[in-house]
Amino acid sequence: MPLFSSRPKKQSNRLWLDLGDLGDLVHPGGPHEQWQDHGLGLLRTILKQAGVPTDLASTRAVTSWEQLAPQMAGYDMLLMNVRSYTYPPALRAARLFKQLNPNGLVLTGGMHATVAPDEMAAVEDFDRICMGPGENVIVDLVKDPSAFPRVFSAEGAKSMSEWPMIDRTLWPQPVGWRMKRKWKWRWPMEPECGWGPGPVATIITSRVCPWQCVFCNENSYIPRIGRRSVDQVIEELNTLDRLYGVGSVVIHDSMFFQNPKWLKEWIEKYPRQTKNWSYWAAGRADTVRQWPDLFEALVKETNWRTISIGFESGSDRILKLLNKECTEEDNFFAIDLVNRIGDELEAKGERPPVFWSNIMMGIPGEEPEDAFKTMRMLKRMKRVMPSIAFYAPYPGSALGYQLIAEGKSLMSKDNYHRYPDDEKVKGVNYQFYRDLLAGKYDAEVNRGLAPNARGADVYQGSLIKA
Repeated sequence: MPLFSSRPKKQSNRLWLDLGDLGDLVHPGGPHEQWQDHGLGLLRTILKQAGVPTDLASTRAVTSWEQLAPQMAGYDMLLMNVRSYTYPPALRAARLFKQLNPNGLVLTGGMHATVAPDEMAAVEDFDRICMGPGENVIVDLVKDPSAFPRVFSAEGAKSMSEWPMIDRTLWPQPVGWRMKRKWKWRWPMEPECGWGPGPVATIITSRVCPWQCVFCNENSYIPRIGRRSVDQVIEELNTLDRLYGVGSVVIHDSMFFQNPKWLKEWIEKYPRQTKNWSYWAAGRADTVRQWPDLFEALVKETNWRTISIGFESGSDRILKLLNKECTEEDNFFAIDLVNRIGDELEAKGERPPVFWSNIMMGIPGEEPEDAFKTMRMLKRMKRVMPSIAFYAPYPGSALGYQLIAEGKSLMSKDNYHRYPDDEKVKGVNYQFYRDLLAGKYDAEVNRGLAPNARGADVYQGSLIKA
C-alpha cells in the first residue's frame, strides 16, 4: 500500500508534484525516505498566502505511472522542485504531463535546475527553469509565466527570518492507519526515525555552510542567507507541539554547530521555553575541537542526543583531497569527547548521545590503507550508527564536475540516484569495499587497534541510505 494519499478533489488548475525522495514510483516496495520537502512546503505556503492555490500529487502515492497519469490530467500548469536524484522521474513526469495536457506549462526549479541548467534546458518539456531560490519569484512566476525567460536566475530572501512559518498541511498526507499506529505518526509530523520518538518535527534553522568541500554541491545552489532567530525556531516548535504533538526534533541544517552567539542563545532558551525534546543535528569535527565547552553544553543542556558528523574519511590524505578542512586529529578529538560525555551521562542514568557518522568510500584516489584508517576510526566510537555510502559525483560539486568532464561518472540524467551501494565512478574497485565491509580485511583493520576497540559489527550492514 502506498504511504501517501493520492490527490484529493481538484481545486486549482495548477498542480504541484511532490517527487517524493525516491518514493514507491521510483523504487516500489523498497526503502526510501519519508522526509518531507521543506522547499515545497515553503513555496506552497507563500502561494497560499498570496491567494494562489495549488493542488498536490505525489509520486509516493503510486507505484506506477499509469496510476499517476489520471492525477495529472486536466491541469494548465505543473510545478516541480527538482533535485539531481529526482531528475529522472521529473523528466518523465514532464513528458507525461505534456501528453495529457498538450497546452500545459511545466515550471521547474530547485537544486538540479541551479547546478545543471543546460541539461534541463535541453529538454523542451521544461517550459520555465528557475536557477536559485524561488521564494521571491514564485508568486509572479505562477501568475504570469510569460513574463519570465525560459531559463532565469532568482534571488532569495536575505534572511530566513523573512520566510513564513510553513503550513505543513500543504505537505502530502499519509494514508493507512497501520503506518500511523506503528510509527506513532500524526500527520503532518514525520514518523519515528530510529533516534527519537515520534511524532518527529523536522525543522531548518540555517542554510549557511561556509566550507568548500569538493564532494558537496550545496554551495552551488544554497545562498548564504541569515539564520532564523532562536525565538522563531522555538515558536515554530511550540506551535507544532500544540497542533500535533512533538516527540523529538530533527534539525535539517547542513551545519547546525556553527555561530557560537546563536548557539549560546539556544542553550539559554531551548531547555526553558520548550519541552526540551531530544534532537538530531549536524556538526563538524573541527568546530567541535574549536569550541568543546560549547559543544558539551549543547549535548548536556539542550538534549542533543544524535550527533551527525560528516567525518567522510579517517585518512588525512583523503580529507585533504576532499578539501574537508578537518584532520584525523580533529576527528579523534570529537570522537573521544562524545565518548566521554556519553560515559558521564550513562553513569548518571541518562541517555548518552549517539554518533550518526557519515562516511564516504569509493573516492577516486583512495588507497586500501586510507579505507582501513576509516574503519579504525569507526571502531573508536562507542555509540555509533554509521552511514556509509559510495561517493556520488553529483553536478554542482567541484569533484563531481571534474569526473563528469573526464567521462568517469557512472551517473547521468538517466540514472541519477541516491542508493549507497550503487557503483558511481569508473575505475573504482567496489568489490574491495564490499569485502571490507563484510569483514574480509579485519586483520589489516585491527592491526594497531587498542584491545578494547569494537569489532567489525560496528560497520557491518551500514551501507544505508544517506
